[in-house]
Amino acid sequence: MTQTATLTRAEALRAATHDAHERLDRTIMAAKPFDSVENYGRFAAMQYSLHHHTAPLYARADLADHIADLPALSRFSAVTQDLADLGVALPDPGAPVGDLPLPEALGWLYVIEGSNLGAAFLLKAAQKLGLSEDHGARHLAGAPEGRAAHWRAFKAGLDGAPLAPEDEARVIAGAVAAFDHARGLAQRCFA
Repeated sequence: MTQTATLTRAEALRAATHDAHERLDRTIMAAKPFDSVENYGRFAAMQYSLHHHTAPLYARADLADHIADLPALSRFSAVTQDLADLGVALPDPGAPVGDLPLPEALGWLYVIEGSNLGAAFLLKAAQKLGLSEDHGARHLAGAPEGRAAHWRAFKAGLDGAPLAPEDEARVIAGAVAAFDHARGLAQRCFA
């Protein structure tokens, strides 16, 4: 008799958001953000808007109860400095989120924190443009403990947050909304 493994929340999110994630990646890469410093500046402006939008989540006590060192994980100040390094004006980022219910907020954080894994490849591409973790690409830097260790710790908090079974779909909806929001920002910044 075989037993079907139950997916963790993070695994379920990955499976449920695959298409939304792929759409975002295709939108960004089609804009060739690493072909020039100018294109990268547009990418950084998109990242600024995204991190501005989600910055209030990093100050929420209810989320910090589940995600270790949550306030320190925010990359908003780093991307703000990146734009200053590049001489790119701060874009109008729109209204930030913050008052999302816990399940949706966890979905948004999954997207933002998960982007740090892929940022390892993006940082290497930015370095070919003469940018670095100290100039212009700070927001792409890995966590001090390393990207993989950071992601494992984040997933442990995400997976361990006690939610009602009916709230799992709301976590997924939050993550899909975050991917779609980021895609809309990318379309606007690269238009």
